[in-house]
Amino acid sequence: MTEEDAVKRIGIIGVGEIGRAIVAGLCDGADRPPEVFLSPRGAGTVAELSERYASVRVCAGNQEVVDRSEVVIIAVRRHDRHDALAGLRVAGDKVVVNVMAGVGTDDLRRTLATDAPLVRAIPLPTVRERRSVTVTYPSHPVADSLFEHLGGVLPVADEAAFNVFSALTGTLTTHYSYLATLTRWTADHGIDPGDADRYVRGLFQGVGRSLGDETRSLHQLAADHETPKGNNERIRTTWFTPANAQALGKALDDLLADL
Repeated sequence: MTEEDAVKRIGIIGVGEIGRAIVAGLCDGADRPPEVFLSPRGAGTVAELSERYASVRVCAGNQEVVDRSEVVIIAVRRHDRHDALAGLRVAGDKVVVNVMAGVGTDDLRRTLATDAPLVRAIPLPTVRERRSVTVTYPSHPVADSLFEHLGGVLPVADEAAFNVFSALTGTLTTHYSYLATLTRWTADHGIDPGDADRYVRGLFQGVGRSLGDETRSLHQLAADHETPKGNNERIRTTWFTPANAQALGKALDDLLADL
């Protein structure tokens, strides 16, 4: 995002984990961060952000967030959206970015009753470090430029494709729980829990770094970390069996159907 193209005023309605991450990604280390206007709900979080960043302001209400912004990011929880957005007036010259999982464009347009461009997006917490690829639909130059600055953007062709990527994000906490299970197993075998935690984190941080090598497919990376009849092959073939892979696919299919 060049200085000439950069959005100067960004509003965020709903400042939870993703809202905080977007603010940090926009403001940390920036020579000329945009003005960011936050909804007042979640007083502790928004007060902390406004104290940390000079360009961040807390508004009296959601309508003020909309009125003062060029781009409005809606990040409230899905079941809170009607209460949070009821009665908002959104002029047609705004760009509205919807990061609510499972809330489609038609649904949000009915709620807001606006002709403004609506863009769905899936920012992840790593946007705070400007290292997250964000899926968007439909492609819009303003929204795509914003997320390109936050680590990269992946516009998709239709809402069906967008929902596939949205379903994938539902696997994140399962991954963390998998790591926690490994840590607990290690501690159960007499290892200090702090040492177990440190080792598991280091082990999989290394895996994360290897994902940066895009010259190798994921299957190739797995093969390169395995030796025939070795420890990795044993766990993969005895635990992550074809039946388990099919069960994971079924769980994702069911989530996609709900989305």
